[in-house]
Amino acid sequence: MFPETIETDRLRLVPRWPEHVDLDDCYRICSSDPGIDEVTEHVTWDPHETKKETLEFLERGRERWEEGEAVNYVIHPREGEDGAGEIAGFGGFTIDWEKRTAVLGTWLRKRFWGRGYSGERAAALAEVAFADLDLDLVAVSHLPQNEQSQRAIEKYVNRLGGRREGLLRNHITFMDGSVHDEVRYSISKEEWRKATE
Repeated sequence: MFPETIETDRLRLVPRWPEHVDLDDCYRICSSDPGIDEVTEHVTWDPHETKKETLEFLERGRERWEEGEAVNYVIHPREGEDGAGEIAGFGGFTIDWEKRTAVLGTWLRKRFWGRGYSGERAAALAEVAFADLDLDLVAVSHLPQNEQSQRAIEKYVNRLGGRREGLLRNHITFMDGSVHDEVRYSISKEEWRKATE
């Protein structure tokens, strides 16, 4: 149902499954990569403390894929990019089939920030959601204080024809139990079609 490989101009996305990722490399990235504290400041999870936690992260990617709940990819820069072939980060979307909505999510290693990879990945995943899965809406959100994500999201949401929906108060719960506000954006299939024709 989901494409196993997605290639854009600069990125190659493969499923976030244990067989596609070196566990030691992934654990190092998710636990102690330079800038990991800045990465995890604005996401729902903390740096991994054990390889078991990293393995469970990868296995969850496959389980949710097989159950049709979510599609998660490892993001690799393609040949010609600085860091080609390395893990730049992870991204995908969860699916609410009843609401016909895909909710995007991603995180990139700090050394890959500022390259426009988030928007390139989002455009490719929006195409999967609308063209392949025939969903009606793609949504994405960020924490209000995450200005870097705000800039990236606003740029690609505008380019794909979407808009800012507003602030959802007490909408997301982190692994530590804390509750946070989110700023939500959405793109409808019709808006996407008009913007990408």
